[in-house]
Amino acid sequence: MQLEIRPDPAEVGRARRWTRSRLAGAGITADEPLAETLILLVSELVTNAVVHTGRPAVLRLCLPGPADEKGASATVRVEVTDRSSRAPVPRCADDDATGGRGLALVDCLADRWGWSPEDAGKSIWCELDRCSQPRRSAAVACGGGLSAYEGLAFEAV
Repeated sequence: MQLEIRPDPAEVGRARRWTRSRLAGAGITADEPLAETLILLVSELVTNAVVHTGRPAVLRLCLPGPADEKGASATVRVEVTDRSSRAPVPRCADDDATGGRGLALVDCLADRWGWSPEDAGKSIWCELDRCSQPRRSAAVACGGGLSAYEGLAFEAV
């Protein structure tokens, strides 16, 4: 399933709402740690596409089948493609910086992530394993340097 993203910061909230509805349809409840982490990852990847490329993007979600299905994949994949060929570059943000931590969050919270060239642009993806241990908070997982994000990661928009 996919969602077309316009190069507008308001699209980040729309992407979060869309993702929540798709998770609910797949039987992943809003209070599952997986759902909370996934919403944060979608928010960061879509924000990066909108802010750093200024071009349209596409958000894709690959969700697992019902938990009781034998052989069903327990991995959730998020992918954002855009029309910029510029490689994503993780930055080292100062403690008082209000941005620059998106890829650090993805690196800390996803089980796997990466990027690859795609057509005239690129695809950035991350995966979460539904059956893995509950994720730590972003601040704990990333060494405590994310206090600016605490309380904002899961805002209902």
